[in-house]
Amino acid sequence: MTAPIVRQALYLEAADRLRAMIQSRALAAGEWVDELRLAAQLGISRTPLREALKLLASEGLVRLEPRRGCFVNELSRRDLDEIFPLMAMLEGRCAYEAARKAQASDLDRLRGLHDALQAHAAAGDIDAYYETNYVIHEAIQALADNRWLSDMIGNLRKVLSLSRHKSLALPGRIQASCAEHMAIYAAIAAHDAEGAEALARGHLLRQLDALRVLDAQQPKPILAPGLAPAADATSVPNPDTPEPAHEPSANASPRARRAHV
Repeated sequence: MTAPIVRQALYLEAADRLRAMIQSRALAAGEWVDELRLAAQLGISRTPLREALKLLASEGLVRLEPRRGCFVNELSRRDLDEIFPLMAMLEGRCAYEAARKAQASDLDRLRGLHDALQAHAAAGDIDAYYETNYVIHEAIQALADNRWLSDMIGNLRKVLSLSRHKSLALPGRIQASCAEHMAIYAAIAAHDAEGAEALARGHLLRQLDALRVLDAQQPKPILAPGLAPAADATSVPNPDTPEPAHEPSANASPRARRAHV
């Protein structure tokens, strides 16, 4: 007997939309999630929305605070230092497996993606470069054909979407990233598994280096001697109260705590 088609649960569809909003910065890191506004925007009730937010909280994309509501998470320097070395190992293994298993048709598709990547890098189009870069990483992951690797990488990749293409803002990084990708592709095409693994690991760790440089360039607050930063005592609207008549100001959202990955 043919099994009936089961429609995807509404909260899973809502979770997909919310992930996309976080990745596109429609929901910015550290932002308080206005449940009433989002429910109206998505055309759903707050029940499936809250179920979707619980799912995103389990993935590390948002955090739920009692009596304060939900906030989009913000990756700290420590988070990046802990996640990127893990991703480097996992992505390196994907490249290793891809180099062993890639067929001529697979390499043709990868070649086309890398041609597009080079064009975006030459044009300095960071958004288009990021999207193609993402597709390349997923294509290599698919070639590895290892569901355990895919599960682990997929979970970490969702969290790293919080720092979406920030490393590409560093001058010269988009060109360096493209050159690294071309080297990885050449190793996969040559079926050099160990070389592809080493290059993929280095590629991820250089992203972390770029983020460290950008972080060091951020202006630090100047405090009078002996003074500590004042705690942000600004209250956040309770999600169970009616929607405010105006959007919360930028100062109304407290700084996000470190994401729990």
